[in-house]
Amino acid sequence: MKINPHKNQIDNGTTDMEYVQVITTTESKQNAKEIAIRLLEEKAAACVQISGPITSYFWWNGKIDEAEEYYVVAKTVKSNYKKIEKLIKELHPYELPEIISMDINEGSASYLKWIQESINRS
Repeated sequence: MKINPHKNQIDNGTTDMEYVQVITTTESKQNAKEIAIRLLEEKAAACVQISGPITSYFWWNGKIDEAEEYYVVAKTVKSNYKKIEKLIKELHPYELPEIISMDINEGSASYLKWIQESINRS
């Protein structure tokens, strides 16, 4: 197994997988936990981390607003993004939740393999 240095993919001899972190923020630790558990139960993510509270500043309805939030990061494969987006929207209290994906450009081959194996378990 080797990492392709030109892409965020792992070559395991059969298929290339692209890995991402999907990020959202939410208003409460309880909601963040609900999202994390659901993503894991649905095998949409291998790991979900929650941190916070954090303070966010943003434009909303024409003015600068502020909110205390919890930061949620899910590690997964790129092909699971749409599934994760749908699950977050089902559980999220915000009218317009932040849901973004960031490529994992490099990573430990064994960790990336673990991500793939975790979401492919029955």
